[in-house]
Amino acid sequence: MPSAPFDWIDDAARRRAADGLVRVLRPRPAGPGLLDLASNDYLGLTRHPEVTGAAAEAARRWGGGATGSRLVTGSTTLHAELERELAEFCGFEAALVLSSGYAANLAALTALTGRGSLIVSDAGNHASIVDGCRLSRAETSVVPHADPEAVRKALRAHEGRALAVTDSVFSVDGDAAPLSRLAGACRAEGAALLVDDAHGLGVLGPGGRGALAAAGIAGDGGTVATLTLSKSLGSQGGAVLGPSRVIEHLVNTARTFIFDTGLAPAAAAAALGALRLLRREPERADRVRAVATGLHERLTAVGLSAVRPDAAVVSVRAPSAEAAVRWAADCRGAGVAVGCFRPPSVPDGVSRLRLTARADLTEEQIADAVEILRRTAPAVS
Repeated sequence: MPSAPFDWIDDAARRRAADGLVRVLRPRPAGPGLLDLASNDYLGLTRHPEVTGAAAEAARRWGGGATGSRLVTGSTTLHAELERELAEFCGFEAALVLSSGYAANLAALTALTGRGSLIVSDAGNHASIVDGCRLSRAETSVVPHADPEAVRKALRAHEGRALAVTDSVFSVDGDAAPLSRLAGACRAEGAALLVDDAHGLGVLGPGGRGALAAAGIAGDGGTVATLTLSKSLGSQGGAVLGPSRVIEHLVNTARTFIFDTGLAPAAAAAALGALRLLRREPERADRVRAVATGLHERLTAVGLSAVRPDAAVVSVRAPSAEAAVRWAADCRGAGVAVGCFRPPSVPDGVSRLRLTARADLTEEQIADAVEILRRTAPAVS
């Protein structure tokens, strides 16, 4: 008898269980629950009254959804205002808002490259960049992590159109890319530079303007940025920022923009409200960096192996995938939510807990969280 079409899924599930790699969905409560060191709400704005109020008013005025793609019925004045203010805040000529940061990376990579062109991609880049490279049909050269000279060599070996792509802050260990040197390598070889600033916006740069502003390359004619609205801005969605001609090109060619339903007006309004709040309260960016530094100092002081953060992500290494899962569960049981990264999500194969700093954490909460991590830490054999 032939096997059922999806019997192979059971085999895959058994292998995942044996390797300690099973992932489980856990709905979170609407109200106060665990101390949150797992989300990407870096500035603590997701529940801010101005942000939620803007979302609610937009839903009442514009409806629950965008109703269509941006080129049909999905654009509103909120989208246009958000694009204009994002571009101005981050130091670029123009911006284009999409339904997610993932879609933004796919849009930029597929529309700005193609057959016969080259993409040089950092080995530590986010999955959305990896998928964008695959969909682009361009030749892709994956170079060692944070190595501008390797980028330069790969670009120099190619004749024709080329683009280098990197995260600004890498989501696993929280280290920052050497953007100034990468930009120099791209300029020297006549290549474009694409930077995913998902973890830099709201955290790095003057007033939280992002990693490209911090590196002094925002607005460069050969530089494009992508970002998400779901982290520091406490909403949902993504954007591409760059020269006006690049944004116009994406409007006409990027499939994840043209054929996707537009970002819901409520999400656009929430992100716009958060952006305006950040402009009024730039000290939030300073605070989240201070919290990250404090977490690292306290964790290492109690003997845990934590990576020094360049932004808001603090990585704490675990002895194995199974130990990381148990450690995260024990933290949850003690009242602290932490992220748990295991292969294949980590390119180096080292499992770790991933902590995210928030601007609204108190010193008492930070101390309590570190004590719980110390108390529940697995023994190292």
